[in-house]
Amino acid sequence: MSTTITIRIDPKIKDRLEKLAKVTDRSMSYFVSHALEQVLEQEEWQIGEIKRRVELADKPGAKFIPHEDIEVWLKSWGKTKERKPPKCG
Repeated sequence: MSTTITIRIDPKIKDRLEKLAKVTDRSMSYFVSHALEQVLEQEEWQIGEIKRRVELADKPGAKFIPHEDIEVWLKSWGKTKERKPPKCG
């Protein structure tokens, strides 16, 4: 079972979608539905992970690495004296 929604898209995107549907012998609806499903899965996963990490960070005794330590480490990447990852304190 499916339902219908209406969206507004750039005419250039619609042209590309029509061409893709034609050369693959699929409907535009198939591609829009498939793309939307992928975006939803990715966004739901990302939001879930953010919430999980915030919950961990809010627990008593949570340990953190100072932002400055991470920044110094990242800036050393690819250099001859690349630093070791900072430890959580």
